[in-house]
Amino acid sequence: MRLTRLATALALTGLFSTPLLAAAQPANLAFSALGTYRSGLFEQGAAEIVAHDSRSQRLFVVNAASRKIDVLDIRTPSQPTLLFSIDLSAYGSSVNSVAVHRGVVAAAVEATVKTNPGKVVLLDADGQVKAAVTVGALPDMLTFSTDGRRLLVANEGEPSDDYLTDPEGSVSIIDLPPRLERLSQRQVRTAHFRNLKREDLDPSIRVFGPNASVAQDFEPEYITLSQDGRLAWVTLQENNAIAEIDVPAARVLAVRGLGYKDHGLPGNELDASDKDGQVNIRNWPVRGLYQPDSIASFRQHGRTYLVTANEGDARAYSGYAEEVRVGSSSYLLDPIKFPDAASLKQNANLGRLTVSKASGLNPQTGTYEAIYAFGARSFSVWSSDGRQVYDSGADFEKISAERMPALFNSNHKENTPDGRSDDKGPEPEGVTVARLWGKPYAFVGLERLSGVMVYDLSRPQAPRFVELVSNRNAAVQPPAAEAGDLGPEGVLVIDAAHSPIPGVPLLVVGNEVSGSTTLYRIDRR
Repeated sequence: MRLTRLATALALTGLFSTPLLAAAQPANLAFSALGTYRSGLFEQGAAEIVAHDSRSQRLFVVNAASRKIDVLDIRTPSQPTLLFSIDLSAYGSSVNSVAVHRGVVAAAVEATVKTNPGKVVLLDADGQVKAAVTVGALPDMLTFSTDGRRLLVANEGEPSDDYLTDPEGSVSIIDLPPRLERLSQRQVRTAHFRNLKREDLDPSIRVFGPNASVAQDFEPEYITLSQDGRLAWVTLQENNAIAEIDVPAARVLAVRGLGYKDHGLPGNELDASDKDGQVNIRNWPVRGLYQPDSIASFRQHGRTYLVTANEGDARAYSGYAEEVRVGSSSYLLDPIKFPDAASLKQNANLGRLTVSKASGLNPQTGTYEAIYAFGARSFSVWSSDGRQVYDSGADFEKISAERMPALFNSNHKENTPDGRSDDKGPEPEGVTVARLWGKPYAFVGLERLSGVMVYDLSRPQAPRFVELVSNRNAAVQPPAAEAGDLGPEGVLVIDAAHSPIPGVPLLVVGNEVSGSTTLYRIDRR
């Protein structure tokens, strides 16, 4: 079944305007859903990060609900089957991420007290533990180098809810021996941020946690490696920055701020209100903090490029919360910068938009001279030294308004069109890059809309939209299984050489809200 325009015929009569995007070029890839494994658990994170082992043709899926890793047999992709689950509770409270390299499985396990150091556990494809080492606090995403000799782990180091304990963020680099059983703590090195001072940082880098040092405030989220494994780039999501790391030396080379996206410029429009009763993608005097979650890299024309999914994220704890709505009485706009403040604060305009009270404030006047929203509702391509060479602008909202109008800026828990316009819109979260038939493609998961945007990256300065892939059914309300896949978290492409279907690449999506893992066949048109 072709699923890319699933909801086009399901638009709510009278609510949405006419299509906002000019006719796209014919797509050169076609996607067909092959099979889905359903955990039967709704809104419990039962299918998050997904990793593939080509030797056994198994998927390893993080199941936050059970705090285990579910192992799926995909030798018959149309019938993914649960083989067993791996219980790692002896090493901590929950599994945050998983990665696989040639039969070696690595799992990041959070400590029972999340601010304490966590563990990385190494296993074989049958779930037998071979080794475990201690890493930093709240280990999250992990990735192997291409040769499998090293494993890197992003230690997020989130604070306690009361913000009284704030561990340092860091990146652990594990040098793997030929025999995993011989792995010891001596082979774990740490790239840290302790030597950085606020005054030495790019002003666009956000350091704002209560009483936090730079190292405490930085929260590594996601990692990508150069092809030779010598350099790593790490997203610092809350800080709106990317760190570059010398892997052999375990040393931070640079931290680069990403600046902001000007939603007042043509091409950078957004729908800012969930109370205007329509698709209203237009320019606003808002600055979008890129704040990427996932990051990937690829080589093209002899150069390395970085690709980010610009999700956005706020600090929201009982001890400190930065979210506020523009319409709040406590959020005072500078009357010189915003002479139309009263109009902007109306709910149908910017009043409902969730923004940061940590950015844009003039402490002398107590007013905000700029409005900073979370995320950029886009994906970006950057040079390896942090220069932006492309941003998808308003594409995601415009394309989804045309292709899936009944779910435009919907929540991923219910069919509520326009319900997330006041927050982060379609909320791009996961990204991966795969080379198919000689071309690099970006696959960007839209968490709230529940779809995957596909772009051809052959020209990094001008990527071309290829397709919006979705297995969501707007005609059925969640949590019914017939509502389809909801909340894509992990996005993975299995290349043709490692696919269970010889010569045919597959797209795999782990959906945390619906608790489902779906495999798509990718064909060239």
